[in-house]
Order: sequence, then C-alpha cells, then structure tokens
Amino acid sequence: MHQHIAELAGRVLSGRQLYRDDAARLARLEPEYLWDLLYWANRIRLRFVGPKVSLCAIVAARIGGCSEDCRFCAQSARYRTPLPVQRKPADDQIVAAARQAAADGAGSFGVVTSGRALSVSEMHQWLAPLLRRIASQVRIRLCASVGGLDRQSALLLRECGVRRINHNIETSERHYPNVVTTHTFADRLATLEAARQAGLSLCCGGIFGIGETWDDRIDMLLALRRINPDVVPVNFLNPIPGTPLENMPRLPPLECLKIIAICRFLLPDRDIKVAGGREVCLRDLQSWMFFAGASSTMIGNYLTTAGRPPEQDRQMLADLGLEWMDTPAGECALPAVGGAPEDPAPPASYGTAARTD
Repeated sequence: MHQHIAELAGRVLSGRQLYRDDAARLARLEPEYLWDLLYWANRIRLRFVGPKVSLCAIVAARIGGCSEDCRFCAQSARYRTPLPVQRKPADDQIVAAARQAAADGAGSFGVVTSGRALSVSEMHQWLAPLLRRIASQVRIRLCASVGGLDRQSALLLRECGVRRINHNIETSERHYPNVVTTHTFADRLATLEAARQAGLSLCCGGIFGIGETWDDRIDMLLALRRINPDVVPVNFLNPIPGTPLENMPRLPPLECLKIIAICRFLLPDRDIKVAGGREVCLRDLQSWMFFAGASSTMIGNYLTTAGRPPEQDRQMLADLGLEWMDTPAGECALPAVGGAPEDPAPPASYGTAARTD
C-alpha cells in the first residue's frame, strides 16, 4: 500500500481538506499505484456518501442551432455537424420521456435546451408550462439546464417545480478561453449564483479530455469546491465529427478512473456523477467508476450521442451489489398519491441530468 496515498486519504477521512500540492502529487502517481488510489477513493465515497448510488436522466427539449462556440459541442451552429438547425420534440414526447425515466429508475430528470439562454417569452410561453406539466404528472426530481439565467428566470424555474439547475464550468478558468470565446467563465459563475440565490440546488462539473493539463483539472476541481454544488458531473470528451475537437484522442480508461478518484479526494462529500463519454472512454471498465469514487451515473442517451439501454446499467449495479436511491422525500413536486393523464406520444430519447453533448 502506497504510504503517501494512505496518509492523504486519512486526512480526508478525518474531515480535513487536501491542498493543491496534495492533488498534484496524486496526479503524478506512477501507474502501478492507481489501484491504491482507487481503494482509498472508494473508502472515502463509502464514508461520506454511503453505499447507494443515484441515477438520473435528461431530455433534449431544444436541440441544435446554438449561437455559442464551445469547441466540443455538436449543437453549435458554427460547426458542420449533423445538428446545425434548431428543432424541438413535441411537449407530449418530453413528458413521456420523464415518465419513462422514472419507470427506469431515475431519481432526477433534467430538461435541457440548446443556446446561450432562453428569451423571456420562451421562458414564460413555452418552457414554464412544459415544466409545470412534468412536475404535476411525474414523481421525479425535476432539473433544468437552460443556459444562462438571471435571478428572475431562476425564480420562475423554481415556481414551475424545478429543484436543481445544471450549469457546468467545463474546465479551469485559465483554459476556458481555449474552449469557449462567446461567453466567459465569469458568466458561468453568475448563472450559478443566480440559481443559488433563487434557492435552487446546483449541479455543476466539467468535461475532461479537451486539451487541458493536470493543473487545469486540479484548478477546476478546486473551483468546484468553492462553488460547492450538490452534484458534480464528470464528463469525458467523445469527439464529434465537424467540431474543432473532432481529432482529439479519447482519454484511456485508467486515466478516467484516476480523474474520478482525485475528484473524490478533493470533493469527498459531493455526489460525483460520471456522465458523458463513459461508454466510449471507460469501455470494459465502466463498472469500476463506482470503486474509483463515483456515486452517480446516467441512464439512457445523451443529448446528441447514444448511451446504452437502462436495463444494462441496472444489471451492472445488481452485479456490483449496489442499490440506487429513490428521489428524496420533498424533492418531487407531485404529491405521493395522484393520477397522470394518458401519454399518446412515445418518449423522446433521454440520458443523464448533466448537460453533455
């Protein structure tokens, strides 16, 4: 057992925080010590979060046609991807997707829209009625990822039954201009603060494998520690043809596990959610993400790429002896007893509650 890893883990388990230099030493570990790192990350997960895992899902309520230039994103109108034109599934399909997500075991369901932000008219005339409909018909924690928000928009979402906002910082503040130029890191922080001031829970993480260094990764995790979200999505780049990062190599499975483990060391009591890119990056090691410190994952599809059938993920959890949590009491807008009208439309495709393209 690597003594230094054990010492750092002991500090975390005793309730003390690690510093930047501590995280940098973990990042520099030789490959043969990865298994020691995973062992302690799992111990930290069990100590602070417990043995159960959470599942969530999203639906793309508005797809493509985005004005922003996020270099990893298939939805930007600036790139030659399969999604240059904006489109929306029918509201009936979105509600049906929420109901299907709940039936498949998701405790949270996120409604996601492309674009920098929704207009006031879009918020009031389209999104708000849709959210109220989901909240009244489906017993599930309702989340939203709708781009930039001010406090008034965030309050409206809360009034419609939304309990949590997803808005990722994506990477370190230093690396951010290399990834996005149409808005700033500070813009991201302003949206998170508006959501917090409105009384919404925060889901905030980032994406790995977009040309960042280990220093960038550590800086992002320390920024997340200051933001203090309830849920931290960990996404891995799945390069999309037509985007500027289409030729970026995928991260190898063991590096992904190392990233998850260091996330757990730095954010011991947060719900760490492995989301986008897990199938293509972790491959046969997907089940190891929990023993690397993850406490949550997605079911179903992503926004623009396919996931895998939810029953495969439920079987994976059963094979690992893990159980998934129901939505906590008081976090559903729907009363414990109540009916739901028929859904004539099939569900739209859905995936995780972490916005990832």
